[in-house]
Amino acid sequence: MTEAITASDVMEAAAGPDVHLLVPERDEADPEVSIVIPAVNEAITISEFVQWCHEGLAAAGVRGEILIVDSSTDATADLALAGGARVLKTPKRGLGRAYIDAVPFIRGRYVIMGDADCTYDFRELGSFVEQLRAGNDFAMGSRWKGSIEAGSMPWLHQHLGTPITTWILNRLFGSTFSDIHCGMRGITRDALSRMGLMSQSWEYASEMVIKSVRMELKTAEVPVTFLKDRDGRLSHHRREGWTSPFKAAWINLRAMFIYGSDFFAFKPGLVLLALGLLLTVPLSAGSVRIGAVTFSLYWMLLGVTLSLIGLQSVFFACLAQVLCDYTGKARKRWLGVFRYSRAMAVSFGLFFLGVLAAGALIVTYINDGLVLPSASARIDHVGLMGLFLMICGFSVFVFTLLLHATGVRYGQIDRIDAP
Repeated sequence: MTEAITASDVMEAAAGPDVHLLVPERDEADPEVSIVIPAVNEAITISEFVQWCHEGLAAAGVRGEILIVDSSTDATADLALAGGARVLKTPKRGLGRAYIDAVPFIRGRYVIMGDADCTYDFRELGSFVEQLRAGNDFAMGSRWKGSIEAGSMPWLHQHLGTPITTWILNRLFGSTFSDIHCGMRGITRDALSRMGLMSQSWEYASEMVIKSVRMELKTAEVPVTFLKDRDGRLSHHRREGWTSPFKAAWINLRAMFIYGSDFFAFKPGLVLLALGLLLTVPLSAGSVRIGAVTFSLYWMLLGVTLSLIGLQSVFFACLAQVLCDYTGKARKRWLGVFRYSRAMAVSFGLFFLGVLAAGALIVTYINDGLVLPSASARIDHVGLMGLFLMICGFSVFVFTLLLHATGVRYGQIDRIDAP
């Protein structure tokens, strides 16, 4: 007799042979909320944590499931299953990867994340449900707006690490979060699926926050209670050694810098381009003397260098914005500025003018018996301006092609002149 194929079988097959779902005897058939928790060797706290989740769901008056993503070598899975939680058995591949593995198995409309160590009080999860039901896509927990029990956070984390990295992320992305590393957070399943998490380790926390901003998710902060570890339990950072917090900080900063790369390129590039042009354009007709200072060909070379660095920085920033674009606004904006036909006309025009100006220097060079003029000659300035225009024209040409090539990804390559 052929056995019936269940939805769990299909999800496991899609997730891979190393992922296996265990379902408790008393399982919620139609959950509104999914509590998704990675766990590695949390036998000390897992039973109480699952009980807290049940109490929190009951207090909030919501149907929910508890999904423990387990990579333990102790009794964590058995204890969680006995407490009424679903257990997704996966290899130990990192905190971020645990959430990625869990996505196909989430059944609830709303997802609440956190830790299984009883440091976040899941009996208070109702505040997250309220914010999500109110129409928010993302509910970010905040220990700073809630309470932090004495001894629950190392001094370095509480007074330096978290405040500084939160400040950096807010500056890079124009956000207003008070605690980007809070592990307890809520999100709609739809937003989580569209987010497409990629991080395998601790940096998932920053990736989620950054993408919530990039996706323009409707977001609220929820005060949470943060408690110290239970006696006999070591935090994951302490298990992995004293360097673990520093590694976590570094990979989180790496995520911020990569996703926010346009911050370092766009405005600084505009400034460099403006300064470079202020030097380059006035000197294109020859040296200029202002008081005791003579702005010669060498000043013009500096201007050309600054201009080209600035121009390339702006172009790189535009491409970074398009690559990290979840709303389509950045791509639409830059396609409007660099319409294909218009941008190509500009690039060819700049290159042609550059050839003419550089050609004048070549003609002079040939007529003078293959000897370059002195550095103070006006024709040198004209020739350098020609080379500058040729480089600018070619840069605009290549950038326009790359910008419109992003349509291959978005399926809009045939609308190359669309604003």
